[in-house]
Amino acid sequence: MDRQKLRVGVLFGGRSCEHQVSLMSARSVMAAMDRQRFEVVPIGITQDGHWLHLANATGLTDDQPLPTQAGRAVSLLPEPGAQGLRVTASGEAIPLDVIFPLIHGTYGEDGTLQGLLELADIPYVGAGVLGSAVGMDKAVMKALFAHAGLPQAPYRVILRRDWYQDPYAVQTRCERALNYPLFIKPANLGSSVGISKVNRADEFAAAMQQAAQYDRKLIVEQGIEDAHEVEISVLGNDQPQVSVPGEIIPCHAFYDYAAKYLAGESRLLIPAPLPESVTARLQDYAVRAFQALDGAGLARIDCLVTRSDYQIFLIEANTLPGFTAISMYPKLWEASGLPYAQLIERLIEFALERHQERRQNQTRFLP
Repeated sequence: MDRQKLRVGVLFGGRSCEHQVSLMSARSVMAAMDRQRFEVVPIGITQDGHWLHLANATGLTDDQPLPTQAGRAVSLLPEPGAQGLRVTASGEAIPLDVIFPLIHGTYGEDGTLQGLLELADIPYVGAGVLGSAVGMDKAVMKALFAHAGLPQAPYRVILRRDWYQDPYAVQTRCERALNYPLFIKPANLGSSVGISKVNRADEFAAAMQQAAQYDRKLIVEQGIEDAHEVEISVLGNDQPQVSVPGEIIPCHAFYDYAAKYLAGESRLLIPAPLPESVTARLQDYAVRAFQALDGAGLARIDCLVTRSDYQIFLIEANTLPGFTAISMYPKLWEASGLPYAQLIERLIEFALERHQERRQNQTRFLP
């Protein structure tokens, strides 16, 4: 990397149910960035989708969405060569060398934002359009995992339309294929928003209604009883590295939104107390999952490991995991010998590397 300071646009907020989590991640990342190497440019997106350039990010709070008066209105032109933001009122250019997206969930982690950054020809941290899109859509992700031979719990994909038209038929079909307890979740969301654990048949309808608020595709997945919840962090591009695994002991029935971000009583065991052979299998599966999604930069792979015989079931991959002070992704790398600030630097380096490789592609053809 150049010895001169890189101008890093840290992008946060967004039109997502994970807006507040994004603010937490951004505040933590910006506080940890080495100001001798990086000039930080805070860029917030309100819940209504308005882009703002903030003079600083000291006013970010965990309990309030980003207000429109927090900064100057800006836009990102989808044109190569613009290389940055434009202030709406004055037309002033705010150049950027690289963008660190920290918008979790819809319109940030699902390929839409990555498509804009590709059009603008700006390097950015994380997976590309394809990897982000399929990493967000659990139905497509699970199909790719199956194609790659990765072990998963039995599941069914249900369209919201089908549930509304004939809920009895949907529930009957799921109960014939799967055993309780079940986990019902939106296919396209993160941070455990909209997820329910269903122990009995009379809880099924309420869980489906809740998940259907957030997406048109729903996942009904069979629960794995008496299992460790284990996560592994992946870092890199075409030759990814993996961290030690970490086990989550949730303070609730499962690792839901409140257990992750609000209660503060869930326990993390890092490294996870597993046999070396099981750890090696987990790490192999994590790399294969990352590659199956065409991942880049980073991802967190979530798994279940049975306590009795150490069977492994992949739950999902998260291509833009949380970066809060209590988030598992950076904690796993810290335990693996890569401190938080250095992890941020590595991610920026991988973003620049992937951008340079992409620029080798020809975009003109003259027969």
